[in-house]
Amino acid sequence: MSRFAKVAWLTVGVTVFVVLWGAVVRATGSGAGCGNNWPTCNGEVLPLGGSAETAIEFVHRISSAALGLLILYLLITAVRTFPSGSRIRLAASATFALVIVESLVGAGLVLFEQTGDFEGVSRAYWQSGHFVNTLLLLGAATLTAWWSSTPGPDHSLEATRRERRIIGAVGAAMLGLGVSGAIAALGDTLFPVDSFAEGLERELSATAHLFERLRILHPAIAVGTGILAIWATTQLAESRGERIGRLSRIVTLLVVGQLALGALNALLAAPVWIQIVHLLVADLIWMTLVVLAADVLVRERAEVAA
Repeated sequence: MSRFAKVAWLTVGVTVFVVLWGAVVRATGSGAGCGNNWPTCNGEVLPLGGSAETAIEFVHRISSAALGLLILYLLITAVRTFPSGSRIRLAASATFALVIVESLVGAGLVLFEQTGDFEGVSRAYWQSGHFVNTLLLLGAATLTAWWSSTPGPDHSLEATRRERRIIGAVGAAMLGLGVSGAIAALGDTLFPVDSFAEGLERELSATAHLFERLRILHPAIAVGTGILAIWATTQLAESRGERIGRLSRIVTLLVVGQLALGALNALLAAPVWIQIVHLLVADLIWMTLVVLAADVLVRERAEVAA
């Protein structure tokens, strides 16, 4: 594996860490740990005191900044290493653009006070947009690493219109599932319960908050999207090489495990540690689907470094 590929996979790993730590920030209610100040934290560049929430939020900001610098380095290296028009260079450029958007959305959440105990509907829009951009960022980073470290697809078939539609449908469903998951997670944070029965009672109550009512929809969307992902990847694997088949089987295993985790999360009233594991598996499913789709859509061999 080349040095560039190693840095690219390191970038993917750091991206996943930042995403998971962001979930810790949200699940612990630490989003307002630095007040409504950005980029400073409670008016300080380096907050030496403060609460646990401040420390959690500050770690997220520092790790996000480190990720931005790492992605900038990856982009500069890609421009120097690969020829103009290289898909690796394009993926690295997309990763950098998306991490900029990610930081701006994160800043907006803080400056417009869409964190902490705020229960306004606007927070759902911010949180949903934030999560969609996160998935796109993770997908672009994954493609940069995948294309720079893996030989081209083991087939020479051009994607059919049906295959493109299948990939588009799964991608849209996954983004929709991400939005419903972001809202469900908000409901878990803002309206915690002590048991599954209590949560169900509150979700069905006429006086329930919108986030609580929408929370009940996420499991149904997850089951439907999971079935679609398994069916779609199985269909795509039928006329492709063994690598697509392996990726399809990985998706199936991850989806089944994710549905089990989702059920456990609901039964245990969404403890923080299960929320984090649940999000990690969601990231792995997304990353696997991204590389599988790329292998179907992209036929040419990986570029040789300039």
